[in-house]
Amino acid sequence: MTLPKIGITLGDPGGIGPEVILKAFSGETSLPKAYYILFGSSFVIEEEKRTLGLKLDIQPLDRLDKKEICGPPYLSLLEIDSPIKDITKGAPSKENGLASFLFFEAAFEEARKGRIQALVTAPISKKSWNLAGIKWHGHTDFLGQFYPQAIMAFWSEKIKLALFSHHISLRAALEKIKKQELLKFFLFLEQAVKKINSGKFEFLVAGLNPHAGEEGLLGCEEGEEIIPAIKEAQKKGMKISGPFPPDIIFRNALNQPEKIVISLYHDQGLIAFKLLAFENGVNLTLGLPFVRISPDHGTAFDIAGKKIANPQSMIEAIKLAHELSPFSL
Repeated sequence: MTLPKIGITLGDPGGIGPEVILKAFSGETSLPKAYYILFGSSFVIEEEKRTLGLKLDIQPLDRLDKKEICGPPYLSLLEIDSPIKDITKGAPSKENGLASFLFFEAAFEEARKGRIQALVTAPISKKSWNLAGIKWHGHTDFLGQFYPQAIMAFWSEKIKLALFSHHISLRAALEKIKKQELLKFFLFLEQAVKKINSGKFEFLVAGLNPHAGEEGLLGCEEGEEIIPAIKEAQKKGMKISGPFPPDIIFRNALNQPEKIVISLYHDQGLIAFKLLAFENGVNLTLGLPFVRISPDHGTAFDIAGKKIANPQSMIEAIKLAHELSPFSL
């Protein structure tokens, strides 16, 4: 039996990423069998193990360019050179930002080369990346330079959604709402979803304005841009409807796994998703040649180092990465 190789990056050493990863592998929850490769620093791992009082066995891995990893251990660490000499917990820092970027960059290259089938990324700090001179605003922004149509989606048993725009200002998000851009997004989203799940999905589009514009009384974007894009997608055979008022669309999709909400900007979707599925939801990047998933929370600097972080979202991310990896399908 061939087991999938799943890479896991440690995220920002000053946040809760290392904590939730170690808790995920040492807790009572049984993770599916796979070769799990941590991309990070043994110094960070050992410090976190001491803080948590864990004796988790993680073996070093020298390289991933072998055709196959044979036999146990199923949890190993690929050491990535980084500037980490001391760990600043609970706040952004240049050293942590550079380290988390190097962990992610190394794992991304292995995924591009097909040496790992799925990639789970622990949270990074955009501020730490900025302090380190990293120009991208997070994982998805970085991936977008290689895969411009990559889509930020959020997955849970209760609710699923895809973001038309994500880490840009609200003003910039509003400027993107044009018929052709929306249509291109709708069609690519449908194809990307089909690649990971052959089931029949229905897409529900959120309106932009209160009451989805109230037939033009509260805004013209629905009639001029959004509805024409939806109608064009329907003509091409896509099962898509809307726009629905943003304040009720999530009720229409709640606990209906075949429905995916399309949110037009970041907070429109994420406020609802994190209210409904903060601990059990995950961030899934669609449109990549490999599986990429992360927990739906951030670095949680306010509780970093306090040993109280809940690993459930990381556990769900690892499980979904295994479920969607090619060797598991």
